[in-house]
Amino acid sequence: MAQISLTFPDGNSRDYDAGVTPAQVAESISKSLQKKAISATVNGAHWDMQWPITEDASVAIHTMQDDTQALELIRHDLAHIMARAVQEIWPDVKVTIGPVRDNGWFYDFDREEPFTPEDLGQIEAKMKDIINARDAVTTEVWDRERAIKYYEDRGEPFKVELINRIPEGEDLRMYWHGDWQDLCRGPHLQTTGQVPADGFKLTHVAGAYWLGDSSRPMLQRIYGVAFKNRKDLKAWETMMEEAAKRDHRKLGKDMGLFHLQEEAPGQIFWHPNGWKIYTTLQDYMRRQQERDGYVEVNTPQVVDRKLWEKSGHWDKYQENMFIVEVDEDHAREKAINALKPMNCPCHVQVFNQGLKSYRDLPLRMAEFGSCARYEPSGALHGIMRVRGFTQDDGHIFCAEDQIESETAKFIAFLSKVYADLGFHDWTIKLSTRPEKRIGSDESWDFVEKALGDACRAAGYDYEILEGEGAFYGPKLEFTLTDAIGRNWQCGTLQVDPNLPERLDANFIGADGSKHRPYMLHRACLGSFERFIGILIENSAGKLPFWLAPRQVVVASIVSDADGYVQEVVDALRAVGVRAEADFRNEKINYKVREHSLGKVPVIIAVGMKEVEERTVSVRRLGEKQTSMATLDEIVTTLKAEGTPPDLK
Repeated sequence: MAQISLTFPDGNSRDYDAGVTPAQVAESISKSLQKKAISATVNGAHWDMQWPITEDASVAIHTMQDDTQALELIRHDLAHIMARAVQEIWPDVKVTIGPVRDNGWFYDFDREEPFTPEDLGQIEAKMKDIINARDAVTTEVWDRERAIKYYEDRGEPFKVELINRIPEGEDLRMYWHGDWQDLCRGPHLQTTGQVPADGFKLTHVAGAYWLGDSSRPMLQRIYGVAFKNRKDLKAWETMMEEAAKRDHRKLGKDMGLFHLQEEAPGQIFWHPNGWKIYTTLQDYMRRQQERDGYVEVNTPQVVDRKLWEKSGHWDKYQENMFIVEVDEDHAREKAINALKPMNCPCHVQVFNQGLKSYRDLPLRMAEFGSCARYEPSGALHGIMRVRGFTQDDGHIFCAEDQIESETAKFIAFLSKVYADLGFHDWTIKLSTRPEKRIGSDESWDFVEKALGDACRAAGYDYEILEGEGAFYGPKLEFTLTDAIGRNWQCGTLQVDPNLPERLDANFIGADGSKHRPYMLHRACLGSFERFIGILIENSAGKLPFWLAPRQVVVASIVSDADGYVQEVVDALRAVGVRAEADFRNEKINYKVREHSLGKVPVIIAVGMKEVEERTVSVRRLGEKQTSMATLDEIVTTLKAEGTPPDLK
């Protein structure tokens, strides 16, 4: 039999018969590893313990100590175990697909009766029975004809359709969890008993169209979460409880920031308080960009389809664009325009006006560009996922040898912004060349290395996402971690030689001939709407004083103090502090509770004692104790606190 060489993480190699499985490899190393092993990585691919290895490869054996692989398998196996449980309880239910997602999985079912909360409890109990049975998980590869007949005989039309969508020549892999079977690429654990029975929970049911197509049947999607043990599950439940308290939609209402209504789905009605956050943040970003050498532009929101065709967006992005038809001068044919879903083609138009020299590069162009994208109604979520939004968009036009320095400069810029906004924990991911791409390998080598070197030069490590770059260039993604451990992908930097080529952008080089610039698409916040939602949830509504829309409320304890209340308000406003008076004939404790609910950072109480002594009683949000200060002291203190961090 032919021999293959397997290389392990420590650099050692061993020879095996071709077709050896990871389970056999683990057994050859030690009996204890064989018992602990759950999967392998073979030449970078996650590999089932039962799959044969037929050629020389690098191999790593995984156990439950390897969180990434263990959680993927636990969640994937639970999707199958849940589907098995559902069909054991209700044999007439049809199954479809059940992928891993976020902290768990979902599985879509075709059932006439809606699932109830009581049903979820019944399904959970059955799942634990299946786990405790410790049934073997086995796998086979079938030919297409056999697989289709199997599902047709069992009345599973969705599985038949899935098989027909799989390209000819691809393996059709079948998995059994005990006697229950599913079509699946794998990998999976070796027994149902390897799944922690106390580490999962079914969370909710939602409707979902088959394959996301609204013209297809409406299915029922059951969601679940899973972790390696009960402790991690409880930590997640605690985080979810905290997240519910921080929900920007609830806090937005309490703080009077915005509202949404059905006449404008996915678009925001900003109230004065919310708009103050928006404009304060925008003013801050404008100052930062000016300091970093950006020129600000503003481009049209409605653009003829001809530009979108040239840029390639009409073919690739049309279903997400809002189309505007105009009877131009009563012409027989209507002109077709689109609301811009992104700003980049318009920025190339600005660059193309007038001759550009290599001395003009890098040209850093920024716009607070209002964009519109069609998002399905089911995907909309408060101000986090909307149809109308404004990006802190920027495009850097540069030569190839400037990519690294401009990337490093942007990372430093982004680092300062995130720190000023209270985010010190963030990561970088580098998405590299996909299988289908344009450009030479040498060009990709150069640009990928430039991005990696820029990250290191800026003092940051990065994770590589193999093959996840765009077809025309690699990109960096910047992901924030908030106060309760959730990750938010916000900033991006995308290297693009393609759009300047399509839209005929060029500059005159030192050699006197024309050259194509590279275009670096970059955003720091992403969209203002989503980032403000993140800020609200990260701070639980207790925004930094400089960013809070209502910074100070001065409340009278007795009506005789009203004159002094106004004097305090006037003194604070004179130094730029957003202060307001509360003269209402209500008890001071009532006023404090109400303004605390509205997340006002500082509440100043004024009674006759304060009038006589020209002092104020100060309570800060979240603190039970009050402090006394003179009027001059509080004005000086709050003026300093209200100064944006970049102006201090």
